[in-house]
Amino acid sequence: MTQYYEMGDQTLWNPSNGASGLFMSQVSVYQAELGLPSGIGPMEGDQCQVDPVMFKAFVDALLAWHRRTSHGVMAALSEGFVATVLVLAERAGIEVNWQSARFAEVGSLRDVQVPTAQESTEEAWAAAIQQKSRELGRFMAV
Repeated sequence: MTQYYEMGDQTLWNPSNGASGLFMSQVSVYQAELGLPSGIGPMEGDQCQVDPVMFKAFVDALLAWHRRTSHGVMAALSEGFVATVLVLAERAGIEVNWQSARFAEVGSLRDVQVPTAQESTEEAWAAAIQQKSRELGRFMAV
């Protein structure tokens, strides 16, 4: 069995029920963490709609949150979810706001791990998460 994540008539992703269930659980976690709705609607009849405006705001906030996370474990736990969300954003034609993620790093670190996780330049961080997203996208059926 599979489920469909759709934006209007466009299918963004068609994962197995297991992958979809895990993803939706993570959506709930990050909605709570960010204090924002994701724009990913409820799964009804193996389909859910993604609201483009709400989803864009969620993606931008998620990137900013991920960028300012300097705790190694938190960064590792969130990396796969962030990459998955970026695949969906790309497929939806949503232009990601990398600029807000860049500014998130200045003076807003929290949950800092001692010693802090390896820090990277903005360009290196963005390139790494984009590469992870491209790799993951090959495994995300449409």
